Amino acid sequence: MRERTGRVGALVLAGLLVACGVVGCAGKGERPQDQAAPVSVSEGPTGEAPVDEAADEPSPSASAVAAMGAAPSRKPSASPTPSKKPTRSTSAAPKPRAVAKPPTETKVPPPPPKPAPASCKPTYKGTQASRADVKAALSAAAGRTYWPGSAPELKVPLDLVKATAWQESGWQSNIYACDGGVGLMQVMPGTATWMNQRFEQSYDIADYRDNAYLGANYLAWLTKYIGDMYFEADYRLDADLCTAELDSCLLNAVISAYNYGHGAVAQEGEPLAIPNPSYVRNVRALMTECVCLGY
Repeated sequence: MRERTGRVGALVLAGLLVACGVVGCAGKGERPQDQAAPVSVSEGPTGEAPVDEAADEPSPSASAVAAMGAAPSRKPSASPTPSKKPTRSTSAAPKPRAVAKPPTETKVPPPPPKPAPASCKPTYKGTQASRADVKAALSAAAGRTYWPGSAPELKVPLDLVKATAWQESGWQSNIYACDGGVGLMQVMPGTATWMNQRFEQSYDIADYRDNAYLGANYLAWLTKYIGDMYFEADYRLDADLCTAELDSCLLNAVISAYNYGHGAVAQEGEPLAIPNPSYVRNVRALMTECVCLGY
């Protein structure tokens, strides 16, 4: 639920890739395209900003940043099970349509807010959840099926949820950004209200567990929305389906839209757009190299 602007503050995060701020975009407004992914965050005292541990995060490899294409090759299993053949092969992955189909949903999230002043610093409210609790919340959120009726096969990868939360907040559950973004997934209040109405839920944006669900649910909504418009309802978010072109796969489009909003990425009758390449590269690199994956 974000579409946001650069937010972060002097608290935690050293750039993982390009120089960017910590707090990212769930349903927020447009932010600088060169937003660096946060590096490593230690947990400070209750209700206080965390301590900077930027040195803990290794620099991303050239392949993760420059290549920006398929994830590292995976070795095939020694004895594949014939009965578990995928319904769609990687070679059959559809290329994005030259122009989008009409959207399947006409009620969409609110537009992003205006960027916050660069001098503004984020604030903290309440108690910061432990890394173990955050990990459990993000894992539970990624494990849900958000479209059980029309797209039960649509899944939000756990590494995508973890990487997005790290890019957005450094896994800080009690951070409030200047542009209005809240918590782990930096969900915008307006987006949260829209999501609750759209899916008949009552998620509390201030609760880190509900915040994780809101963020993952928004990623799932973007996957369905963009997948229907450009990818012939193929909802796979596999890095293997991406080429060196940023607009080649649904994964990159969903990451981009989480930051800049669906309207900046997908428009009826228009080609797929990736207006924030640095943000996409940051999250893609974090999906394989983030220190948070080891928590």
